[in-house]
Order: sequence, then C-alpha cells, then structure tokens
Amino acid sequence: MAIIRSVRGFTPEIGKDTFIAENAVIVGDVIIGDECSIWYSTVLRGDVNSIRIGNRVNIQDGSVLHTLYQKSTIEIGDDVSIGHNVIIHGAKVRDYALLGMGSIIMDDAEVGEGALVAAGSVVLAKTKIGPHELWAGTPAKFVKMVEPDKAKEMNEKIARNYLMYSKWYDTPEHKGHTKEDI
Repeated sequence: MAIIRSVRGFTPEIGKDTFIAENAVIVGDVIIGDECSIWYSTVLRGDVNSIRIGNRVNIQDGSVLHTLYQKSTIEIGDDVSIGHNVIIHGAKVRDYALLGMGSIIMDDAEVGEGALVAAGSVVLAKTKIGPHELWAGTPAKFVKMVEPDKAKEMNEKIARNYLMYSKWYDTPEHKGHTKEDI
C-alpha cells in the first residue's frame, strides 16, 4: 500500500477515482483532484510547502514533486501529463500541459496552458513558458508554437488513457490505493 503520511499537521487529500500505486509516497500538504493517477515510485513531498494537483492529472513512474520551504509551491492544472522521471520543484504547470520524460522544472518556473516541454529538458528557475509553446533543451529554449486545439486534444487523450490504464489495476488481486482506502 502507498505511503500516505501527515507531516507538520497536514494530511494529504485525495480526490475520487484516483489511482495511487502501491509504492508511491505522498506526504504533507498535498491535495490531489479527481480521476488522477499517481504511478509507481512517484514521490509527492508536501512537507515544506503545498502541492496542488488538478483533475485528470497523470504523474508517471519515478517522478518527484517538491518545493522550497516558505518560498515556492507547486500548482498543477487539469488534464496535465507528467512523464516518467520528471522533477518539478516549486513550479506552476497550467491546464493541458505535457512535461516530457526526464524533464526538470525548477522553482518559480511556469509552464503555460497547452505547452509542451520536450523529454530531457531543463526549465530553469523563473522561466515563463507561454501557452501552446514547445520548449526543448538544456537549458530549455522556445522551439515553436503548438496549435491550441491539437495540444488540448492530445493531452485530453493522454489523460483519458492514463485513467483507463489505472482501471486495469482495480482488481481484487492488484488494487491500487484510492481515497476510500485512507
């Protein structure tokens, strides 16, 4: 069963129909919306500041979300896909954004609505990625604009797919951790 732990008087809140893998770790001031999926070896550490996650967000295997004490928070919008092994440290990610595998998003950075961060990119602190922009590289730089309808459609599809994948684990022999288990 996942590690879900109170820290400093804050207990994680988990929305309905949310899948949490057995070895995920969620601690402290974390609020997760509805129909999300938190995958294997993911860590959401809300011990030093808040983490807010919208609806239909998938945070894939090995990702780590953390903040700076009394300085930065994490805000994730709706229908966001966070790829495998992503690090988010005190940043904001708006609706329909996609963070590619292994990307790093640093403190006070902002990823705009429908924006894409390419796999392996490093978004430096205080960087502002506008809506529907594709950024790539180390450090990440603007590459091109993404058609708003295509970005939204793609990320809604990914969010739906991850919701479907999470239902595969909702069996008596392999049940993920849900709000009802808390």
